[in-house]
Parts: sequence; structure tokens; C-alpha cells
Amino acid sequence: MSIQCRPFGEAPNGAKVTQYTMTNAAGASVSVIDYGAILTSIIVPDKNGNMADVALGFDSMAGYGVSHGSMGDTVGRYGNRIGKGRFTLDGVTYQLALNNGKNHLHGGNVGFSQYMWEAETSQQEHRDSVSFHRVSPDGEENYPGSLDVTVTYTWDEDCNLIIRYEATTDKPTLCNMTNHTYFNLAGHDHGTIRDHVVYIDADVITPVDEGLIPLGSYMPVSKTPLDMREGLLLGEGLDAMDTCAQMQPAHGYDHNFVLRKGEAVGLAACVHHEATGRTMEVITDQPAIQLYTACTTHLTGGKDGASYGPYSGLCLETQHCPDDPNNPQFPGTTVLRPGEKYDTTTIYAFRVDE
Repeated sequence: MSIQCRPFGEAPNGAKVTQYTMTNAAGASVSVIDYGAILTSIIVPDKNGNMADVALGFDSMAGYGVSHGSMGDTVGRYGNRIGKGRFTLDGVTYQLALNNGKNHLHGGNVGFSQYMWEAETSQQEHRDSVSFHRVSPDGEENYPGSLDVTVTYTWDEDCNLIIRYEATTDKPTLCNMTNHTYFNLAGHDHGTIRDHVVYIDADVITPVDEGLIPLGSYMPVSKTPLDMREGLLLGEGLDAMDTCAQMQPAHGYDHNFVLRKGEAVGLAACVHHEATGRTMEVITDQPAIQLYTACTTHLTGGKDGASYGPYSGLCLETQHCPDDPNNPQFPGTTVLRPGEKYDTTTIYAFRVDE
């Protein structure tokens, strides 16, 4: 294993940004940067040993310093949406930024992915890690409490990408972090994920309104294009969008699946691309996962000059249910109190057909 560092450009505030690349003995690698603790690259082999970058993104800070669809972002304090940007905690109501129509999304106007983080590397015989640390001050984006956050990316010899999120607070607050990498197992420039088969271990979703805010109930996936319990070719699911009212506001998949395993550590999802033989398993201790299929993406200037359009990648964001502060019936809680530790891990495990 090895870790290499290289300059990656300048942040919007002029700070020098560094990219850290962890490479295993097989030559497979993961790259991350200290701006936003963003994941910029995942290079893994196919069934013939050919390497490809399976994460959409950009070759330099020029792409990440502007609006970029959250590609690769570490999302916080609160991943996903909060209805009307409002929640009440211990009798106090907080109003957050409305940066997604009438709602709050991915931490607000300036989320965690728009700050510089302190980086620390760790090299071991069979795995390497890069840890990023920052303190989100009390009142940032109008969230209460000073939140001390560490995000650690670990890459090992078996091509397991392990992301651990840790946080403590000095006042009761919310914390629901995730990663927003867009995957395409055929390669970042393949252009579509319609030829990917997706399995999600969930019997229900949290149905949403036109603004993609949960209605507070559960909807069975059975007999809908949201049923991925046996694996579903995404192209077939997208072609059936007109038969599923839940898919129409998002123009595809942008849905929270409530996992059957609950908050136990276990398999949440699996993605397979037949032509390359690549498979990605998602293992987590989170109770839910958001599938997003880049439904409205239109970005140019990607890696190697690629353009990223609708359905060019897919996100599998492990999380607690969206808008859960306003839906106490949803599993678990995103409330973090002094003396407690937010500590959650998700593994993206890359495999190939043998």
C-alpha cells in the first residue's frame, strides 16, 4: 500500500488544495482531497484486469470550486432534505436555509463540502487511511452547537473503501452525514447507468411529495419499479417511470429506501455491471439508503473532458431517513447530544466476476 500527495489547485478562498491517492498492490486506488473531504476518484479493475475510474468527477479544483452536483462530496451536517428547513429540538425551533425550493438540502447554502479540512494520513501493511477533521462552529448554517467532525477514508488490498464518520457536540444538534459519490461501474465516462443492475434490501420507501419531502408514511415497493429486492436493470425501471407516480417528481430515482436490517451492520445494496464484471456492495450500519440516478445532471468539463448528463451515474447515500426530525416515527434519530458520539461506517466493496 502507498499514499501519494499532489497539488490539486486552489480553493475559492485561495487555499492550496492537496489530493491524496491510496493505491493497493493490485494498482487499484482511491483519491480524496482536503477541500470538502471530497472523494475524487476510484480506479478498480474489471474482469479482464483493465482499470477504470468508476467515480464521476473532475481533474482539478476548477470543477469542484463551483456548483458540481455534490459529486464525491462529504455531506453535512444533515444529508438529504428537511421539510421547509425547519425543525424543533428541546422546545426550540430552528429555521435553516431554503436552498432546494422550499426546503433545506445537504446542510444548506455552504455545506461541509465547501470548507478546507485538516488532513492526516496513516499507512499500514494492508490498508491506508486519510482522515479529515474540521469543527463546524455553533450557528453554522443556523444549526445549534459546535460540531467536531472527523471523516476517515480507508482503502485496503481487497478494494474495500471504508468511510467512517465521527462527531461530537457541545449542544444538542442534528447530525446525518453521508457521501455523495456518483458511481458508474463501466467507467466515469460510460455515459449511462441504464445497463447496471441494482439490488436494495428494502421492502418499503418513504414516499414523498412534489418537493421530495417524505409524507411521513411507508410505501411498499412491491409491484413497482422501486422493487429491487431481486435486482433490477435500471433501464427497465426508468422505462417504467410513467407507471409510478413516486418517480415522476424526481424524473427517475431519488428515493429513500428503509433497510430491512435496521441499524445492524449488514448489506444494504449491490450494483452489478455485466459487461465489465464489476460489482459494488454497500455495507452499512445506517437504517436507510438514498438511490439517486443523476436525474437532472448536466455538467461539462469532467475528468478527461467528459460530459455528465442525466443517468450518467448513480449515488447510494447511506443515511437516516430524510426529514426525520419532523417524523419521529422513522427509525433511529439524527439528534446528537453532548456526551454522545456520532460514529457510523459505510463500506463500498468492489469485486469482479471470477
